[in-house]
Amino acid sequence: MNDDVGIDKGNYCLIIHMLSDSKIKIGAKGFMSFKSGYYVYVGSALNSLSKRIERHVSDKKKKHWHVDYLLLNNNTIIEEVIYTYCSKKIECDISNKINKCTDDYIEVFGCSDCNCSSHLYYFDSYDDALKSSIEAYKKIGYKPYSWFN
Repeated sequence: MNDDVGIDKGNYCLIIHMLSDSKIKIGAKGFMSFKSGYYVYVGSALNSLSKRIERHVSDKKKKHWHVDYLLLNNNTIIEEVIYTYCSKKIECDISNKINKCTDDYIEVFGCSDCNCSSHLYYFDSYDDALKSSIEAYKKIGYKPYSWFN
């Protein structure tokens, strides 16, 4: 396993429940439509993984990343965070594995600093979203951990 347990660096997947269809303003991207269901957002935190996850699950934050606009809306709940300890940025590897589990994603969301199609993927069910996240880590040789909100 490529796991650096003990360091506070890593990569994560937010399992986000969109309670009903919504149109949300996502910064400079403008208004975007989101259907009800479950979304997996893939990110990394190579400075402080625990603080990044705590920030994401908090309602007290400034809108900085695309995902902040999605999360600071009364229609979303982070159900779970799947993460791994890692001293390198593997979010694109994780994203590419999740992309193979669904062809439904929000184009160019959360990936302005890479060549991925997206870092936000849609699933009809919580179980499918969770399974795709866990399997993505395993397929690239990392141990997934769970943080319930």
